[in-house]
Amino acid sequence: MSISTDMLDEMNVLMKFDLSTTLAGIKVHSDATPATIAASQRLFAKGLLTQADGGYLTSLGYEAAQHVQSAVMILREVKL
Repeated sequence: MSISTDMLDEMNVLMKFDLSTTLAGIKVHSDATPATIAASQRLFAKGLLTQADGGYLTSLGYEAAQHVQSAVMILREVKL
């Protein structure tokens, strides 16, 4: 299975969340890239965000963001 452009865009949105607190959300403004706006809307439709323009992570969204952020951290740290 490969990662689609849509999935990468969604992962990039999930990377923007500060996981040290559940009180910090994000706002995807109308001047954001079309890909970011669409990714935020898809994450909302999937039940990962509380608002179509960002908002807060749902429980499922928090878990997904943890996994994405952990995977990126691991991949950045791997040295050959």
